[in-house]
Amino acid sequence: MKVGFIGLGAMGAPMARYVHAKGLLTAVGNRTQAKADACAAELNVRAARSAANFADCDVVVLCVSLDADVLENVTALADVLKPGAIVIDHSTVAVDTARRCAAMLAPHNIGFLDAPVSGGVEGARNGKLSVMVGGDAEVLETARPVIESYAARISHMGATGAGQATKAVNQVLVAGINEAVCEGLALGEKLGLDPEKLLPTLMAGAASNWFLEKRGATMLRDEFSPGFKCAHMLKDLRIVSAIARDTGVRMSTVEQALADYAELIERGQGESDTSALITLKRGA
Repeated sequence: MKVGFIGLGAMGAPMARYVHAKGLLTAVGNRTQAKADACAAELNVRAARSAANFADCDVVVLCVSLDADVLENVTALADVLKPGAIVIDHSTVAVDTARRCAAMLAPHNIGFLDAPVSGGVEGARNGKLSVMVGGDAEVLETARPVIESYAARISHMGATGAGQATKAVNQVLVAGINEAVCEGLALGEKLGLDPEKLLPTLMAGAASNWFLEKRGATMLRDEFSPGFKCAHMLKDLRIVSAIARDTGVRMSTVEQALADYAELIERGQGESDTSALITLKRGA
């Protein structure tokens, strides 16, 4: 199996390395060509300069930022991939975007999986991502060896779009946990509690969670290196809001998080990790 990988950011680059470690990686691409060239040189694979450089790939993996980026890449790949090839999209995009991609590829007999991931940069670096997949079950089984190289769990959630719908639910929970952790730790600071005692105490009880474990100590030291950027969280929450708009579900947590991350971006913290949220919660 020959695999191409497009999108070599904080998540994509380590994922591509895991594909390479399994002996499957053939070509890498990135919007910034220098990054693709560097990764290709490191891994001794082809640096793609256009979609045509993926023409011999059986599977092409996408890990990009925006719906427009996904659609642009899928449109180009539809014209060059061979029948029977598969495109796996690990980006977080709208359900409708996933369905549009599948519809563009289907006439060419190219499979499509919408397969957003959760687990953060740490999960990508450790090859322990949770992957939520929408699409045909047989296509997933063909592509499974690729995804298994960087996944701790692969869940087939249903037809095309079900992966992105699951990621929307995931981001609601992530946003709520972030809000609560940042408010709680800001309160702990105001009360003069010792972080070296507070954090392990919280982690030993019902308040334990991934965000507190991975970001608690760093946010209390005002270290906000990504991580997961505030700008990306705002983008994801806007997708969630659009998905939820017609469901009738009260989304007060998402509404608060939307306002908070928009304010952080206005303050120039769009490139900071989402744990920068604590700077708002501290108040005056």
